[in-house]
Amino acid sequence: MKPKVCLIGVGMGNPATLTAEAERAIEACPVLVGAPRLLEPYQKGKNCVPLIAAADILAYIETCGESPVGVLLSGDVGFYSGAKNLWPLLEGYEVESLPGISSLAYLCTKLKTSWQDAHVASAHGRILNAAGEVQSHAKTFLLTGGKTKAQDVCRAIAEWGMDWVEISVGENLSYAEERIVTGTAAELAELEFSDLAVLLCRNPSPVFRGVSNSGIPDDAFLRGDAPMTKEEVRTISLSKLRLCAHHVLWDVGAGTGSVSVEGGLALPAGRVYAIEKKADALELLRRNKEQFGVSNLHVVPGTAPEVLDGLPAPDRVFLGGTSGDMEAILRVVFEKNPAARVVVNAITLETLAEAVRCFRTLGLSGVDVLQVAVTKTREVGRYHMMNAQNPVWIISGEGRPGE
Repeated sequence: MKPKVCLIGVGMGNPATLTAEAERAIEACPVLVGAPRLLEPYQKGKNCVPLIAAADILAYIETCGESPVGVLLSGDVGFYSGAKNLWPLLEGYEVESLPGISSLAYLCTKLKTSWQDAHVASAHGRILNAAGEVQSHAKTFLLTGGKTKAQDVCRAIAEWGMDWVEISVGENLSYAEERIVTGTAAELAELEFSDLAVLLCRNPSPVFRGVSNSGIPDDAFLRGDAPMTKEEVRTISLSKLRLCAHHVLWDVGAGTGSVSVEGGLALPAGRVYAIEKKADALELLRRNKEQFGVSNLHVVPGTAPEVLDGLPAPDRVFLGGTSGDMEAILRVVFEKNPAARVVVNAITLETLAEAVRCFRTLGLSGVDVLQVAVTKTREVGRYHMMNAQNPVWIISGEGRPGE
């Protein structure tokens, strides 16, 4: 017979923050499983087993016979909790889930502020564009953990130019060493905080950045002499990329950064890496990034494919210029992500032929080739004449994962 499993939200960790229901459940379970910090108050009189990974917890539960097992989970079981991974694994078991006080509820209560209007994001074990989250929301709650400390988040926000944002950092919440500090991002970036820290950021002037920024006019960009993918071709190219909010986009041969900027604005939870080798274009890239407030755009100086190895695997890749290294660049792309989707712009027959050859050689699927010829009006005295732009080929396709 399988044991009953109780998933218990224990709040911040101090037993004083337990609900009465959670306290009774812990008392009824001879075996407790969880992180060492959460098990520490119950070492006497209980069989405490320090495990964190869901698969390890399940493997142990399978050895427990009929004895009920309590799994201790920090905060609330429904808020960035290990319960999310445990619930599907425990099908077939009798499972009781007990809520606890979340770090969001605890910190906001201490600060005497509501939390139903807070935007929530986590940097625990993942890459987070903290500046972008704070930039676009009036109130943002951020969890930290792993390699990302609270001071790192404050520094990233300050370096993006929002050093004035008010942030409250709560560390070691509920414990005797609890500390809640409020200051600007710049001030808190200079302090040190423990691993157990969360942040509440207040931005009185949030700026929404979302998918409504499609088709930015060409004259909105700082241009100089660097090449730029023009509005109509850019709009079609971005549609062919089929971006999703969380995607990682590489823009190889980024030029002035028009694709990088518009792509970054369409990826509120994603990241854009703009690769460019020319110094004048790099300066324009950085200035356009700042002008449009694209905090998730990372400028990468250098030549592809050499600089690509250190970048995270792309979901989408736009090739605006490859300097004759298209196949080598694409091989790096598909080594990192065999399912990546690629869009190439070509203005010469040679580049078109090279793209088609590379797509065929690498076995891409869903290959599509179209030509865009844009003709726009221009004023000549009191008349309007049509002015044809050079035609551009847009070639798209994606990898075949598992082959």
